[in-house]
Amino acid sequence: MPDRPDRPEKQGGTSSRPRVRLDLPKAPRLSLLPEYDPEAFGRFSEKIARFLGTGRFIVWMTLVIIVWVLWNIFAPAHLRFDEYPFIFLTLMLSLQASYAAPLILLAQNRQDDRDRVNLEQDRKQNERSIADTEYLTREIAALRMGLGEVATRDWIRSEFQDLIKEMDERRLFPLESDEGDR
Repeated sequence: MPDRPDRPEKQGGTSSRPRVRLDLPKAPRLSLLPEYDPEAFGRFSEKIARFLGTGRFIVWMTLVIIVWVLWNIFAPAHLRFDEYPFIFLTLMLSLQASYAAPLILLAQNRQDDRDRVNLEQDRKQNERSIADTEYLTREIAALRMGLGEVATRDWIRSEFQDLIKEMDERRLFPLESDEGDR
């Protein structure tokens, strides 16, 4: 019974391995990492990146740093938590920058992906527009060629005028002044 996936298949009396079925999906593996929704994380990172790029963030960051520095200079000694070289402030700013940079890059990558999709859609739309324009151009050219063989009102009028002149010259129709003399 070599067709059963739950039975190992022996190959020449050597080690036995379970037969891998390619028509079935793999069973999910146990993972030690937490599972997360990449789209939700991407949207969250875009919100943060959008906030980090605003004047409101700069104003709040500046106010926090000013309060931090003033508190650690002018507060009573037992209430100060970061003395003059402000090493803890530097650590906090470095921590903020170390998280902000990857989040901004992630948001930029997502925007690049959206731009690429939009560009591809625009390119396809342009191709369709060009094809439609070429089709309409061919149709108009065919109509013009067809109209070249059709009598237009101006052409008929000019033909009638030429015919009237020719008939006047031959005097097929008597002039009104000739009828009055008879």
